[in-house]
Amino acid sequence: MIELFVSTFITLFVVIDPPGCAPIFAGLTQGATAVHRRAMAVRAVLVAAAILLVFALFGEALLRALGISLESFKIAGGIMLFLIALEMVFEKRTERREDRAEKIKAEEVTDVSIFPMAMPMIAGPGSIASIMLLMSQNSGTGRSVVVLAALVVILALTLAALLASTALMRIVGAKIEAVISRLLGVLLGALAVQFVIDGIRASLVAGRAAGLH
Repeated sequence: MIELFVSTFITLFVVIDPPGCAPIFAGLTQGATAVHRRAMAVRAVLVAAAILLVFALFGEALLRALGISLESFKIAGGIMLFLIALEMVFEKRTERREDRAEKIKAEEVTDVSIFPMAMPMIAGPGSIASIMLLMSQNSGTGRSVVVLAALVVILALTLAALLASTALMRIVGAKIEAVISRLLGVLLGALAVQFVIDGIRASLVAGRAAGLH
């Protein structure tokens, strides 16, 4: 169970990227009062948590309703996460997030908790795919609880990062953040490839079993 918690924690940490959300939030909320900034941080994490929880608990049923096999979703999710990993390694993801933040800021949106912070920054396609894949691979009450516990810890870290975003930017700096992002991108790439391999293997096994019948 400890290994499952650690692997889930790493996957969600890399995809959601709490340290990466901090500078974006700091830039978007520049000029806001401390109380308003804190309220937006809490609201963003709560909304993202609700979205991810819905997909974690009911995502597989939604796939069945749409006629999509779990194996296909694993392969598609793995490819999606691999693309995110490439963007992290080559720093494209950070640039895209910053561009999005600048556009929102230019439009003078005062409350950024729902968009873009809750979605797509925290509960984006990558994190939704990840939590659905992790839940589908770890059926059973005990293992599902471990996955959800790791998600709660990541969301708590994200909230802490948003609340301390201004101080974090002073301590970490852009260069150190870029190095960490690239290292995490390589790790996410390996995990994404494993998702694709698992999906292909499961698909072949299912196809072979269907052929025998």
